[in-house]
Formats: sequence, structure tokens, C-alpha cells
Amino acid sequence: MADVVGTGEEAGAILVQVQEDLHHLKDKLTSINLEQHGEGVDVHILETAIERTEIGLRKHAENYLNAINRSVLTIPYTDEKEVYLEQTPKCRKLPIGAAQKQFIFPRVPVKPLTAQLCNRSAPSISPSLQVCTQKIVKGLTVGNLSVLPVSHQMDSPLPILERDARKGILNLIERRLIPPAAKITLESPPVLPRAAPLHEFHKQHKKPVVGGIGSKVDFAGTDIFIFPNTQRGPDDSYSSNKGSIAPPPSSSSMASAKKSKRLWMQSAQGLELINCSSPPPKSPHMMPPQPLQNTFLDYDITIYNGTIDHKAPDFLAFKQHYCLSWGSILSFLEYVEKLLKDYAVPLAIIKSKKLMELISDFELNQRPTRDDVLSVIKNRTTVKRILNQPGQRYKGQHGTEMAATKIQATWRRYKARKAYIHFRQQQWASGVIAISWLLHSHMARVKKTLKESRRRHLENFYIRAKHLAANWNRIRTSRRTIIHIPSLGYSQCIREAAPDFALQQNLQMGRLCDILDANVDVIYICPLHLSEELLRYYNKLLGLQAAVRSGNPEDMGDLQDRFRILTPEAINSFPGHHMCLATQLKYSPKTIKRIKNLIQGKEAYIIGGLPHKDDLAVADMLNVSILGSEPEVAHLYRTKSGSKRIFASACVPTPPGEYDIYNHRQMLEVLSQLIIDNLGVRRWLFKVDNEFGGNGTAYCDIARHLKCYHWAQKECQRYNTEMWRKKWAHEPALVKISQELPGLLAQHAQPVNEKRFPTWEKFLQTFLSQGGVIEAFPPSENVTNLTVDMLIEPMGDIKIVSSGDQIHADGPLQSSGTTVPQCSVDPAVLNSLCLKIGEACKSRGVLGYFSVDLVTFIHPQTMEQQVWVTDLDLCYSDQLAFTQLMLYVTNGNLDGCSSCFEVPLTWKKTKSHSVQSEEAETPSPVSSRCAVMSGQLRHSNLSVIYYSVLLQICKAHGIGFDVQEKQGTIFILYEDRKRYRLGMITIGEDLQGVLMTFAHNLFIIHQEISAPNMQGETNFKIAVQDIEAILGITAENKLKFEEEESSKDAPQE
Repeated sequence: MADVVGTGEEAGAILVQVQEDLHHLKDKLTSINLEQHGEGVDVHILETAIERTEIGLRKHAENYLNAINRSVLTIPYTDEKEVYLEQTPKCRKLPIGAAQKQFIFPRVPVKPLTAQLCNRSAPSISPSLQVCTQKIVKGLTVGNLSVLPVSHQMDSPLPILERDARKGILNLIERRLIPPAAKITLESPPVLPRAAPLHEFHKQHKKPVVGGIGSKVDFAGTDIFIFPNTQRGPDDSYSSNKGSIAPPPSSSSMASAKKSKRLWMQSAQGLELINCSSPPPKSPHMMPPQPLQNTFLDYDITIYNGTIDHKAPDFLAFKQHYCLSWGSILSFLEYVEKLLKDYAVPLAIIKSKKLMELISDFELNQRPTRDDVLSVIKNRTTVKRILNQPGQRYKGQHGTEMAATKIQATWRRYKARKAYIHFRQQQWASGVIAISWLLHSHMARVKKTLKESRRRHLENFYIRAKHLAANWNRIRTSRRTIIHIPSLGYSQCIREAAPDFALQQNLQMGRLCDILDANVDVIYICPLHLSEELLRYYNKLLGLQAAVRSGNPEDMGDLQDRFRILTPEAINSFPGHHMCLATQLKYSPKTIKRIKNLIQGKEAYIIGGLPHKDDLAVADMLNVSILGSEPEVAHLYRTKSGSKRIFASACVPTPPGEYDIYNHRQMLEVLSQLIIDNLGVRRWLFKVDNEFGGNGTAYCDIARHLKCYHWAQKECQRYNTEMWRKKWAHEPALVKISQELPGLLAQHAQPVNEKRFPTWEKFLQTFLSQGGVIEAFPPSENVTNLTVDMLIEPMGDIKIVSSGDQIHADGPLQSSGTTVPQCSVDPAVLNSLCLKIGEACKSRGVLGYFSVDLVTFIHPQTMEQQVWVTDLDLCYSDQLAFTQLMLYVTNGNLDGCSSCFEVPLTWKKTKSHSVQSEEAETPSPVSSRCAVMSGQLRHSNLSVIYYSVLLQICKAHGIGFDVQEKQGTIFILYEDRKRYRLGMITIGEDLQGVLMTFAHNLFIIHQEISAPNMQGETNFKIAVQDIEAILGITAENKLKFEEEESSKDAPQE
């Protein structure tokens, strides 16, 4: 065989030469048989011929492989009628679509191929001409390309020449000219799969007869024939996976084919030699050409009971047409067969077109999904319904084994799941226990640290209190700084229930007036952010001191360096936590640092509100003393029950009642006994221990609604006084009253603050949970409440610093303001009671400011005035803050012992200098004054105007303050966001006139800020009504006083 040089023509010549050698071998064998005429064949001659042929075939195969491996042969397509055949080398991997690519070689005259090589070397051919049967290869149908030896491989690719680039990507990758890991992106697919064109048969050909020894295939009538390329199979034989277009056979090859005893059939894997068992036809004759079974190349492959009929015409035609991709197709069909057998599907029809559309994806994914399988089935609806039937899998092949496996797997899964859930529960429980223990340990450490910190704060508090007591006389007369912290250290539940709690803590702006003493500087801690407008207002208000002293309004001073208003930054960090002011200051390091800088090197102490534990922490941070009680002591005795103990130890008169009530039965028994012992009391009060400002108070008119009340009065009259005091006399009345009380209270008891306690049931729940007292309301129509503010100094001195009669703008049981000084009780009697209470408080460790509430009335039976002590509040009161402002703007003096408020008058300027000098030598006269002050005035329409507008309106109506006469009206502004509350102080010469002025001011403000259709929510009207009642009593008392004076003067005349 001639040498092969890597071109397409030489490769074709090699194939032609192989065919010629095979035909020569066949002719020699035939001639030998004819010459011998049945005699024995010379084995030596046969072996020599076979050996010579085998050597030639081996040489031809080696030359062929060398030619194929050296280059990729590609012949461009031409428009000529000749069809060129192209042969492709073996490759390890092919891109998508390469399975359907045809390789074209030039047409050369060859003899028909009658046999195919089964081994790389020529096979031993026996006289019976046995040819090995080729094995079908599944999966990828591409062999390995020759690879560059490892010794010549390089890590970096070599430069690619133009001639190498023309050989294709696969050739470059296999030769290591392109790295295997390189990412290759094709802008367009090199080969686009499409349906192969069908050529009409213009020539007649003989129909092959299958089944006889003399069967043959006549290719004379065809223009082209799909001929497979050879490929190395698993058994080292050459199999075919791609068809190539072969030239028409020559006449000599046709003659050789007629002599053949076997028929070669074309398949996807190569040409298989099929032994036919049927006898040859008697006389071979030419058959007319047969038309194709499926003109449009769409074959229906029928699968009965999971098995494909491999002899079906459609299947054979489909196999012949798609022989190039038959490996992948066969693998897919076997997968479909297995699926249909597993689910016992009786019939399924596969569409070949859809199958070929899916086959490229199947080559990549290697495992089609059920939807992929259903997409190629023609009767997919029926098949899908069968596949989705429950238990269908167990009706197919190996169904019993699958059912047993499923049962075992389900049981194992159930056991494993159960064990896993149990394990997770134990793991969760252990985690919860561990976290709970860690939290408990951490909480215990925090509590221990906090307890130790508070103990240290308390110890330091007592140490500083002793220092303050020892140096009080020096401190109160020297230069000092007072830190006012108006904090209300109530319990958390009370702070949350109180509306606008921050505003409630800012009602004592009058504390700034401590700068009246020239030695005092004030630092006021404000719980709200004040605008520049409010700061200018208070700067101007406090600047009136010089004008008040001189009587000249132009003598305004600037005292900004005497007072500071600081707001803790923590109020922005804890907006919804309802913290008291001391707690917010504790968590405000910037404000603490600023206070330290302001008090550095000065004597300073704190005046707080209701003491809290954080007050001690703030004092410890600032290293200053507190003029106040220990928090535990203050909280114990400020409750209603605690104050009753103070009053009992002070031996002062208190209303009939009982304290420390914590259950319903006890309440009914106590109330029944109190009713029987005090049949003259018509109304009874219920007060919650920890509430303040009248919020935790309820009342019930027992005498009006108790059915057996009149019967009980008759029973009392039936017995004399001594007998009625016996317990046995009360038993019938106690039984009847205790039976009626539950229903009576549920129906007629009324809480004072209906917003806080809308029903009696809610009030009773709070009353019994926190504890409370039951006390009698004075049995009189005219009742006057009064408040006395007292101070226990560190040295132990007890002083009365303020006193006033209450006015009620929110009901008879809630104080909204006072008239100063008080004029309802004899000052001597009042001083005696207050000093007793002060001594009792002092003995229990109470220190600083506190207030006492009393009530006075005329007893209806004795017609004598009685005074009952009703409440004790161990904190700095709103009345005291207003009193400080009143004294500041009048430069006056309030004598608590005599209940007298006097102010010095300034002489008016005259033109005569001599007269002015004489007036200067004369001491300034003193005039009595009265004041009405209220810090609980509310009007919702105030929020629609600014404070500057309100002050202009008041000025237009003559509402203002006269610094010469030291009388008029002063407003206290709390905040400028909601602006629905304000405080007002009216100062005048007599009580009746100042009450009328106060009511007139409320009327003017209400008229100016309200419209007929927008009256707003306000307590102005109730305050005016209460003032009118006070004016009526005042006029009546004044008339009685004049009559008494005239009666005294009549005998003297």
C-alpha cells in the first residue's frame, strides 16, 4: 500500500485499496474451490494467502490511523452533483451537535465493500468465511484522539499557527495547544442540527431479499449511501458510529456482491453481518424500487409493556436514519423501557422528532427527568395518569422487592425521625436549661452587684447626711449651689399609668426662685426640652427681682449666671420607659459631667422630689448630700396606710377609718363595722396606698343607697350610748349590712379618676392588690381642705414654710390649687397639729420637705369646728414651688406660724426732692397680700396658639403684674409642644378680690381661645364654679364677722 500523507484523497485511496485487497482474497478463495472440484484444499496455499492479506491489512490500518491522527480533513461543500465524503478522526469529546455532522470525502471509484474488519489486525478467515459480529456501543460514540506525549506537554500553551487553527478546536485541545481547563465560548454553534434531505430514486434497483444465503443488496439505483466510519470498540474491534456518504459501487463490486452468501445490514454502530436462515431464491431478479416508509422522517416507536419491537419498520428506519447518534438514542430508549416496565405501562408511543430534540440535552445531563420522558411520548396523558397512580410502581417489574424496600425504608425513617425528634427535644431542653442557668447566674451576679452598689450608696448617703447636719448652720448662710431634681420616684406601674408623667415632674419651675437668696445658685434638672422662647421667658421673669425691690419696671436684671436649666440626654434614649427623672439623670453622663464642673469647689446639696434609689446613685456620682429622706423610709410613710401610722403616733385627730386592707372579705367586715360605729357619716372614701393626686380614690354614699341604714339608726336609738358600744348589739346590723354591701358597692361606688379606673371592679382589683384605707368623709356640706408644707432641717428644726386652702377644679376630692395663706383654721391649732406630725416624722428618720393635708368642717351635732389630718406626702410639693415664685415676685414674707403674707411697699416717685428724701428716711410700709395659685389648669385650645400670643392677649385685657403694687398675675409655662396646661398665680390685697381676679382671668382666656363651635376640653369652668362657692362662703363669713363685731360694740356704747 502506498504511503499515506495526511490528505483526504490519500485517506480515500487507503480505503479503496483495502476493499480491493479483500475482493482479491475472495476471488482467490473462489478460484481455489472451483479448481479442486470438491477435493481437499491445500492448507499451505490458504495459509500463505491469509498471512499475506493479514500483513497487508495491518499495514493499511497503521497507515490509516497515522493519516487520521495527523490532521482533520475537511472538504468544503460544492454545488456540483458529486457528493464528497468526509472522514473524521477519532476524538475524545465532541461539542453539542457533532453527533449529527457528516464528513465528506471526494468520490473515488471503489469496489463494493463486502466485509468489515473486526480487529485491528486482519482476522483469520476460515473456509466457511466466518465474520465476527460487532457489539453495539452505548453512550458517547467518540473515541480518543492522539494526545501529545507528556514529555512534550507544557504548562502554558504554545502559540497557535494558522495551519493549526484550521484543524479545529478538538484537535487543538487534544494536542494541548489549548489548555483543557480553558473556557471556550462559541459565538455561534459550529454545526446546526437539521433534518437530512431525502433524494428521490430516479433509478430502479433490486429489492433485497432477506432470509436466504443468496440475499443481496443492490445499491445501483441510489445516488448516495450512508456508510459508517470505523471506530475502535471495546473489544479492540472497529465499529461504526457515524455514517458517511459513499460513492456508488462499481460494476465489479456489484458482481462480487451477487456472489456473497451473507447480507450486510446498516446500523447505528456499523455494518452487521446477518446470517440468513432462509434458502436463497431460485432465480435472482431485479425488484422495483420501494418508497420510503416515512417521508417526513417522523417515526413512531411503539413500546408494548415496556419492550421495544426492534424489528418494527419504523424502528429500523429510525435506527438507519439516526445511526450517527444511535449510542445516545439507545441509552435513552433503554431508560424509557426501564421506566415503563417499572410502572407497568402497557403502551407508549415515542415521537422521533421530539426524541432527537431532547437527545442533545440528555447527552449533557446523562439522566433525563420524568417530564423529559413524557415530553417525547405521544400518548403522554395516558402514560402520565398511569405513572401518577398511587402504588403503580409496585405493579411493575421488581414491584414486590420495591414494596418491601419502601416499607422497610418508611419504618426506618419513622424510627429515625422519632429518635431524631426525641434527640432534638432533649437538645432543646438542655439548651433551655443551659440558657436559663446562664441567665439565672448572670442575673444573680447583677443583683448581687446592684445590691452591693445600693448598699454602698446608702452608706455614703448617711455619711453625707451627717456631714450636712454638722455643717448646716455654716452651709445655709454661705455661698452654695442647690441642685433641684423634681423627680417622682413612684413605682413602675404608677409611672406607666400616669398621663404625661414627664410633664407631671416639671410642674415645679418655681424652684428656680431660690436665687432670691444672694448666696444661692440653682441648677434645675428639667425632664423636658425647653425651647429658646421659654428660656427667654424665665430669664425675664427671674430678672424682675431688681425691679420688684426698687419698684421701677425698668430696673430689670440679668441673672442667667445664677441659674442653669439642664436636660438629661437620656430622655431621648428611653422615651417609652417611663423612668423617673433621677434614673434618666443617672444614665446621662454628659449632664453629670457638666454638673460636676458647675459645682466644683462649691458647697452643694440636692433637693429632690419623691426619693428614689437612683437619687442616691446620682448623689454618689456627684459626691453631694441630699436634703431628703432615705427612699425606703419615704416610700413606707408616704402611703395612705403608712401615714395613718404617723398620725396615730402623733396623736392627731384623723377621720374614722381603717388601713392595711388587702382582701375583699376584710374590706366588707371593716366597712360594716365602720358604718355601725359612725352612723352619722354619709359618705365613705376608699384610697389606694401608692396612688397620688387623688387618682387612687373612690367614694360611695352609703347612707343614701343602703336599705337597712334607717333600721340601723333606729337600732342605735333603741339602745343607749353605753349599750350600743357593746359588740353583741351590733350583730344583727352587721349581718344585714354585710349582705347588702357587695351589691351596693358594685352599683354605686364611683372612682374619682374615671380615666384611670373606668369601673369599680378595676378600682377594687388595684385597691386589694396594692392595699389601701377606708375613711369617712366629713359629715358636713361645707368642707375645706388645706395643705401645709413643712421642712425638717438636718439639725432637726421643724418649720412651716407654706400653707393654703385648696381649690378644686377637677372635683371635690382632687386638689387643683390653693389660696395662700390659709385662713380656714386657727394658726395656733394648725401649728400644734403640724408640729406633732413633724416630731413623729423626725423620729422615724424623715428629713427635708414634706406636706400634710387636712380637712376642716363644722360638725352638725356639736356645731364646732373640727380638723382632721387626712394625708402625708413626703416630697417637695407643687404648692411650695408656687409659694417660692410668689415670694420672689413680691419680695414678701410668709409667716407660717401666723399664716400671714406681707409684702413691703415702695414709695412712688414724686417731683419734690425734699419729699423724696423724707420718704427715704421713713421705713417702707408693709401690706398684707393674698394669692390664688394653681398648677393644674387645662384647656385643649391652648395648643392652637403660641405662648407669645397668649401673653399679648392677656396684656391687651390688662392681665399682668404690677411691680410697684406687687399684685397682679404671673403665668408658669411648662412646655411648648402640647401647650395644653399652664400655671397661674394671682396676687391681691384681700382673698375675695384675688379670687374674683383669678376667676375673671380664666373667663377672659377661655373667651379668647374658644369659639362657639370649639369649646375644647377644659377645667376652667369647674374652677370658676368652685371659686364662686368659696366667694359665697367668704361673703357669708364676712357678714357673720361684721355682725359679731357690731354686737360686741353695742354694749360699749
